[in-house]
Amino acid sequence: MSNKDVAAEAVTGSGKTLAFVIPILEILLRREEKLKKMQVGAIVITPTRELAVQINEVLSYFTKQFPQFSQILLIGGRNPIEDIEKFKEQGGNIIIATPGRLEDMFRRKADGLDLASCVKSLDVLVLDEADRLLDMGFEASLNTILDFLPKQRRTGLFSATQTQEVENLVRAGLRNPVRISVKEKGVAASSTQKTPTRLENYYMICKSDEKFNQLVHFLRQHKQEKHLIFFSTCACVEYYGKALECLVKNVKIMCIHGKMKHKRNKIFTEFRQLPSGILVCTDVMARGIDIPEVNWVLQYDPPSSASAFVHRCGRTARIGHLGSALVFLLPMEESYVNFLSINQKCPMQEMKPLKNVVDVLPKLKSMALSDRAMFEKGMKAFVSCVQAYAKHECNLIFRIKDLDFASLARGFALLRMPKMPELKGKCFPDFAPISIDTDSIPFKDKNREKQRQKLLEQKRKERLENEGKRKFIRNKAWSKQKAKKEKKKQITMKRRREEGSNIEDEEMEELLNDTRLLKRLKKGKISEEEFEKKLMSSEKKIKAVSNSESED
Repeated sequence: MSNKDVAAEAVTGSGKTLAFVIPILEILLRREEKLKKMQVGAIVITPTRELAVQINEVLSYFTKQFPQFSQILLIGGRNPIEDIEKFKEQGGNIIIATPGRLEDMFRRKADGLDLASCVKSLDVLVLDEADRLLDMGFEASLNTILDFLPKQRRTGLFSATQTQEVENLVRAGLRNPVRISVKEKGVAASSTQKTPTRLENYYMICKSDEKFNQLVHFLRQHKQEKHLIFFSTCACVEYYGKALECLVKNVKIMCIHGKMKHKRNKIFTEFRQLPSGILVCTDVMARGIDIPEVNWVLQYDPPSSASAFVHRCGRTARIGHLGSALVFLLPMEESYVNFLSINQKCPMQEMKPLKNVVDVLPKLKSMALSDRAMFEKGMKAFVSCVQAYAKHECNLIFRIKDLDFASLARGFALLRMPKMPELKGKCFPDFAPISIDTDSIPFKDKNREKQRQKLLEQKRKERLENEGKRKFIRNKAWSKQKAKKEKKKQITMKRRREEGSNIEDEEMEELLNDTRLLKRLKKGKISEEEFEKKLMSSEKKIKAVSNSESED
């Protein structure tokens, strides 16, 4: 508010959105020259669509009181031409956007929108979840956007964690910024705890093949509550989300991940309004998302970075509410608890594995056997999980070489081991694949199965055709090459003779005879022995001719 750039850090759920929405409106209201319809006074950039939608909602509560300000939401998953038309029709004094779509808008001058001219009046730029913006690989897009913006502006960086990348951005994009670090009431100023104080944080140690059973048992015991379950990859969300739908009855289960294009906004909005239910998700839901009354945050897979752990936990115990979080760890990962306590000032207490747990993995196997879609989802999920594990930021604890692949495959209820580089040359006596040919498993969806059979038949025909072609090529190739060489020889000889070479007609005739001999050999009219003899006599004649010419 006093015209300074800021780098603000505050625990998740403490109200960072209001901390920039209100000053944006205050600064725009103070402007001497009022904003015209097509002039942009403020831009808020955030890493995910869901967070952009949420900020847009919060802002709209305030802009209702100030109809002179127009706002526009620019995010992926929507038609950019429609966004341009909306901007031209209604204006956009305040833009809330994701980096990719905003960069795209700056490049769409040919479609009738000169956004570069519109932002010359910019007063405020806010980068929300600044560290995540860089973590998700938006650095190039951000640099492009910053090049279009005027240098005389207020810039605010807001995040629950400040990383080295954010420090670099602070130095590059902010002029002598004021640093703001907000602590909760009752927390000592010297404390660096990054999770909400009213959060109860737990961890559970269990093997890979016990983890899913523990999760299902836990969810069956907490049916009337609202949960977020984090998985490391989109494929795991697809697979385990489908499995939970069948195994946890009478509970609304929804899935959301970054590869969903058009359904994400609808799912997110619907889940926020539910009194209870389960949202199976990736880290796309880890940042800044405010879902009311979340009771438990369950981390099936530990996140790839320590800071993401804090953000995941922060989806519960927000703004003074109580909440709980539980992370499942393998026995070899137990030192992660200590690591988080030191690295993120995030203390945790142990929750013992639940007793009398029903084994649901056979049920999961039978689902894969009865539907190819489920079988394929399981295989993709396993592969993606292993690959994510191999790329873990904390690779001293999460070591791929220590991973028990057989136990992990049993935990995924796989019917057989997939073919992938990480498993090459390894044998798994502790994993028993099923005896049937997995290619025979049909899709439950009849249209998909019909399509698959059609494709298999097409591939079979192509394979037979290719085999026939390969035989034809293999039988003819040598003779063709020889004939080509002989033809080349003939052309060379002819050219030399035309250029006044000493090679006579007699020598040319001998070369043609060699070609004829080769053809006869190929047709089986003479034996190889006869071919060699006749070829030798031909060469002697050529030699004799050349010797007599050199003597002359």
